[in-house]
Amino acid sequence: MTIETIGHVINGTETQGSGGRFADVFNPALGTPCARVALADAADVDAAVAAAAAAFPAWAATPPLARARVLFAYLQLCRQHADDFAALVTREHGKTFSDAQGEVVRGIEVIEFAVGIPQLLKGEFTDQVARGIDAWSMRQPLGVVAGITPFNFPVMVPMWMFPIAIACGNTFILKPSERDPSPSLLHAKLLKQAGLPDGVFNVVQGDKAAVDALLDHPDIQALSFVGSTPIAETIYARGTASGKRVQALGGAKNHMVVMPDADMEMAVDALVGAAYGSAGERCMAISVAVAVGDAADKLVPALAARAAALKIGDGMTAGAEMGPVVSAEARRRIEGLIGEGVEQGATLLVDGRGHRVEGRENGFFVGGTLFDHVQPSMSIYQEEIFGPVLCVVRVPDVGSALELVNGNQYGNGVAVFTRDGGVAREFVRQAQAGMVGVNVPLPVPMAFNSFGGWKRSLFGDHHAYGPEGVRFYTRHKAVMQRWPNTATSGAEFAFPQMK
Repeated sequence: MTIETIGHVINGTETQGSGGRFADVFNPALGTPCARVALADAADVDAAVAAAAAAFPAWAATPPLARARVLFAYLQLCRQHADDFAALVTREHGKTFSDAQGEVVRGIEVIEFAVGIPQLLKGEFTDQVARGIDAWSMRQPLGVVAGITPFNFPVMVPMWMFPIAIACGNTFILKPSERDPSPSLLHAKLLKQAGLPDGVFNVVQGDKAAVDALLDHPDIQALSFVGSTPIAETIYARGTASGKRVQALGGAKNHMVVMPDADMEMAVDALVGAAYGSAGERCMAISVAVAVGDAADKLVPALAARAAALKIGDGMTAGAEMGPVVSAEARRRIEGLIGEGVEQGATLLVDGRGHRVEGRENGFFVGGTLFDHVQPSMSIYQEEIFGPVLCVVRVPDVGSALELVNGNQYGNGVAVFTRDGGVAREFVRQAQAGMVGVNVPLPVPMAFNSFGGWKRSLFGDHHAYGPEGVRFYTRHKAVMQRWPNTATSGAEFAFPQMK
């Protein structure tokens, strides 16, 4: 049987490139290949950069309003094709169709923000900063920029990057995950249909060879990355060493602190959705429930019952709450960490290892898993499992909960569930994390704010999308202006000052 080959898009044209290497793309629910993807070599990356560099001068000179109109047309097309995007995500990533639809909507929201670029790029103006001198600021595009995106959000995370980068006047090269590459081609198709000039948006599929070529290419001015912390740290160090502006979002170990006064039904619902949604393959997934005082007495039994009753199946199956994990390798790693948790003394209440779905016996499924009495020294607490595994840590008071949260190497997101406004206020102020939720388990900012963590969850000075995204993809320029008919005569040797 012949299967589809997914290639690159360079200068508006689909191509398999010159790499000559290919990788299988799997349907995780079936455990079988559904396509193959071309893997770029350095020559393919060179071609994409050359196309982007050639397109940059004209695109940068295009008025922001004209750029916004192209993005508005793209926005309309994305809305029309939202379910097409979601179906590709379910086929290649495995998440349920409803979850994939939610991902697409959150990505579209960033385009809605980006179409306001004429307003977002407005600088500041000061009349008469000194006699006869006016001053203003402006933001200008960087040039060719690139994005390297993960498998867990193949539609949304690229949309965190390229709509804003393009709106700001840059040209863009996307390197999506080779595990679920198809949405990248649909992005390229719809952007071209919306009227985006060739070369402004390019796609290079690939693995480490493509990443290395992007990192080392001298004509790429900035690079965004989302993925695991060890890789993010390496990319930040290597990219900045080659003179690039780099934004590298890494891993997470997100905690949800449940106070004894919390609405327990609300807290359980929040934990089940946040821990097991998308099979736990979210950088904002809650993987640690911190039960304060006697909160565990009601929380843990309810969580165990819900985890054991999860409806797991093919992402296109009606009523499925959770699909498979992305690959056989991911399943082996998750199940290995579950085994380590047992060996290290945690209480395994619900075991998801060896889960099988009828009719999908070869799929990469892991059942919902719940541990109690987890200690911070255990590997299931220390490691980002990136699977449907929830750990319960018991602490005596809110001070101990904050100490646990703040002592973790990651600082992506954290949540507290309580009815006490004073506790919530102090928690928000003291929690060392980039995103904090109060009775909200997944405090992912909307598109007009910005997303990013603290500590080893983010490397670089800018958070993603929103106003921070505009700053990341532009340079600030300050201008002072005086015309000859107002200039004083003679040289001035003192440091300039207002007169």
